[in-house]
Amino acid sequence: MTIRKNLVMGLMLFALFLGAGNIIFPPALGQLAGENLLVAMIGFLITGVGLPLVAILAIANSNTNENGSLQTIASRVHPVFGIIFTMVVYMAIGPFFGIPRTATVSYEIGILPFLSPEAVESSWPLLLFTILFFAITIAFALNPAKLVDRIGKILTPILFVIIGALIFKSLVTPMGEIQAPKGDYMTQPFFRSFVEGYLTMDVIAALVFGIIIINTLKAAGITEKKEAFKATLIAGVVAAVGLTFVYVSLGYIGATSVEAIGIQDNGGAILALTSTVLYGNAGKIILALTILFACLTTSIGLVSACAQYFEERFPTLSYKTYVFIFAGFSMAIGNFGLTQLINISLPVLMMIYPLAIVLMLMSFIDNSFNRKPIVYILALSFTAVVSFFDGLVVANIKVTPVIELLEYLPLYEQQIGWLLPAIVGALIGYVISLFQRENKASHTT
Repeated sequence: MTIRKNLVMGLMLFALFLGAGNIIFPPALGQLAGENLLVAMIGFLITGVGLPLVAILAIANSNTNENGSLQTIASRVHPVFGIIFTMVVYMAIGPFFGIPRTATVSYEIGILPFLSPEAVESSWPLLLFTILFFAITIAFALNPAKLVDRIGKILTPILFVIIGALIFKSLVTPMGEIQAPKGDYMTQPFFRSFVEGYLTMDVIAALVFGIIIINTLKAAGITEKKEAFKATLIAGVVAAVGLTFVYVSLGYIGATSVEAIGIQDNGGAILALTSTVLYGNAGKIILALTILFACLTTSIGLVSACAQYFEERFPTLSYKTYVFIFAGFSMAIGNFGLTQLINISLPVLMMIYPLAIVLMLMSFIDNSFNRKPIVYILALSFTAVVSFFDGLVVANIKVTPVIELLEYLPLYEQQIGWLLPAIVGALIGYVISLFQRENKASHTT
């Protein structure tokens, strides 16, 4: 792997991560954090950039000559769990939610503002757009060997230029002074933004994108674990630097926009208004292109990752067939609209996301307990109890007696009440593993 190849792979990874949601979060954070932007941005970067980078490295660290993937890590709990959990993650972040969302967000932010009132009420524009969107996705995803070059050399530079245009203008002609912080950002800017970064769901995306990196390295002849980890680390750092630059810049745009556009309900509205303030009517086109390219690269990456995994798991169908299946299915789901997608899929993501984080973090320390399954099992079981009911709450299904008990957990209101149970479960599992080791030793003697 030459420096140039590492750079291109890093740019591809950056583009895969940078979806519409990632672009919309930082401006909203900037408006609310105001003068506390620096502290807030540090919290956001830890969970929005740091954890996804760790997740990518977890996949690389699990890489073996057979296969390094999310399933490799999940199978340390139990082989059956490894298969089921991995498939659930791929389907959730893939065709059931993640991939269709890239098309619906692109349409609602990048296309809808340019349509007439009559066209907005019709379902035909969305259908035609999703057909075109996924046709482009298929064209780029069909040849995974060229995926790095196509995204890293073509789409990512275009995305950088478009985002750079917004950032440059905001620095040269600031829209206003940074205002006082608001809401939770007045008293706890770090922790509030820490949770916002967690909600980007990029840790799950990183576990899915890991297979693209591993297979790209294998295609380049990099199969030795140490070299693969080194190459993944370099690519991950390049992506992390790119994401940090974009997040900080967009956060600054939000923080300086209050005087010009007032406080807005969401980052999409902030970007739409600020792009118009900075560039006039041309700003709408700049924003539309930003969202379209960001969502397109993420869609390509997710379709490719899902197709690669299912080809390895169920080789009766080819990679190209899976590309068409996942793209076609996502196109159909995308036509239900963004709101319906979120209502259906967010509860599932809330259930599996904490499990993915715990699984990822434990994969780095499991040598300390000889990868005893009992440690994984208890840590994930305790986590699952909390995350399961968190998902039910998001789905407006409240089991009141259970929720009243869970509310006593530290950080429950911040949606990370699963953290302490995960630690307690791991510690109990570790103690049990010590007794198992002693019993085995006594039987041996």
